[in-house]
Amino acid sequence: MNWIDRRRFLAAGAVSLAATSMRGQSAAEVTLTIPPEATGPHVPEDYVGLSYEVQQLLDPAIFSAHNTGLIREFKALSPKGVLRLGGNTSEFEWWKPRPESPEPKHPQTREVGGEPRAKYYPVTAESVRNLGTFLRATGWTCLYGIGMGTNTPERAATEAKYVAKALGDRLQCFQIGNEADLFSRHLRDPNTWSAKAYLDEWLAIARAVTKAVPAAQFGMPDVAADMNWLTQIAEIWPSIENPPHVTALTHHYYFGGPATNPDVNIPNLLKSATMARVQKMADTATGAAYKMGVRVRMTEGNTCYRGGKPGVSDVFAAALWSADYALLLASNNYSGVNLHGGAGQSVANSVGGSLPGDVMLKDAGTPPAEIASRPHPFYTPIAMLGDRYTLEPVAYGLKFAGALCGSRLVKADLTSQIQATGVNGTAYAAKLPDSAMTVVILNKDAVRDLGLTIDFGAGKNGTVEMEVLHAPAVDAREAHITREPKSALNHGRFAVTVRHSSGMRLTVR
Repeated sequence: MNWIDRRRFLAAGAVSLAATSMRGQSAAEVTLTIPPEATGPHVPEDYVGLSYEVQQLLDPAIFSAHNTGLIREFKALSPKGVLRLGGNTSEFEWWKPRPESPEPKHPQTREVGGEPRAKYYPVTAESVRNLGTFLRATGWTCLYGIGMGTNTPERAATEAKYVAKALGDRLQCFQIGNEADLFSRHLRDPNTWSAKAYLDEWLAIARAVTKAVPAAQFGMPDVAADMNWLTQIAEIWPSIENPPHVTALTHHYYFGGPATNPDVNIPNLLKSATMARVQKMADTATGAAYKMGVRVRMTEGNTCYRGGKPGVSDVFAAALWSADYALLLASNNYSGVNLHGGAGQSVANSVGGSLPGDVMLKDAGTPPAEIASRPHPFYTPIAMLGDRYTLEPVAYGLKFAGALCGSRLVKADLTSQIQATGVNGTAYAAKLPDSAMTVVILNKDAVRDLGLTIDFGAGKNGTVEMEVLHAPAVDAREAHITREPKSALNHGRFAVTVRHSSGMRLTVR
């Protein structure tokens, strides 16, 4: 079956709205019937991912087997995941295989406000070897980004050969170039740059890499926003003789930005229209991927581009957003989601040298100690506060969604049934690898609770396990996932209230 056409996917769902009624002005009730069979998209075990700037490799101690704090948080987020290295800074890295290796001559680029300055830096053999030890310690694999904007096929091939040997089975695939649809701003001639021009350059580098690493696999084109590039590449692809082995079409997504934009706020982040736009984006991406016989991976994104917005990107609202966003893409047959983060300086360098969120806080007179206590960048899933690492709210949402890794989704449009009550909520159902049925409900409504009766079928028996994603308030700078006492099904049904601004996962075993 073609899982790309989500409208047919949803229409096939056996979901019924058994009752809809209002309780005062703050609650709604709905009964959802869960089909017994799961025939939707499979969610890979490594669906959960993080994205970092390649420039993070300047410090070989960050991604290293000795960095036990970061290893702990990666494993807490997901036992199996994908670390993507890329970002704007990847276009200014150069491969330094030996300490005595000279820096190559670099091309001239235009300096444009808001774009990264042409500050070149080396990626060393030591940092790549350490990366391999880090990946083996975490159980994660890597999507390794090689620069395209100021690179040559020869240097790219030499780097790829070393990376493939050092990472071994921890290397998932290579990515060549980052947000090439924006190269016309400072790296290429805007009068001639296009998806076709990109593909010609990409093929030259990818073929050189494949010659050096015959088993090389690739993700591409990693666009920032122009989804039409995916469509154009998919149309050209059949005409390419002996194409490199592409395993995924990739793109980025940020809800909005920069931090100074007043439209970047919690109500806009959580409203249903935001996910409707995501669905439109996914329709284009999956349509192109289907033509090429691959899946889509969202390799970089978050709430607010250029480092995030304090009070939006680093609070519980971001957890509700990331959980819903990740599950919506999973229902569209994406192979994974990588949320961007890392160290504040590397992200600041990727956008021209400073984080707009920092400037906004300073202009508002925020005390330096409070600014320092926040994660930098503000959207990072794992904060690096001195020598401490901690999961941020946006990571808790990704972790909550990641409980469905390895499952097969149920064909059921639960979300429209909830939203018919007027509550801003979404829901997803799946069958886990052990055959347990699980349902995730996200109540993003600011004020209204949701009374749910989940109907698993009259003949269904079992115990219901409950997990709750919650915080004291939607703008709280914290998030929690807690287990509730187990309960039993009542003739195949289970009634529960999902409070406003919270999430719940019900699993029947």
